[in-house]
Amino acid sequence: MGSLITIALLALYAGGVWKFWNGFEQTNFVKSFENRVYLSLLWPVLFTANRSYRKNFTKALKGSKR
Repeated sequence: MGSLITIALLALYAGGVWKFWNGFEQTNFVKSFENRVYLSLLWPVLFTANRSYRKNFTKALKGSKR
């Protein structure tokens, strides 16, 4: 049961990284590769802690057509 939860959480994390990475151009963040990597990999922490990031994350999810 624990491994199933772990796999589900990893899939959720990877899905968030993928969606944010593909929709990054729709955000207000500075368009640099370093920013894209940093903000994509830290999305769970930033999403819970930062209101501005949440708004931009939502823009990225809506903007990504893949």
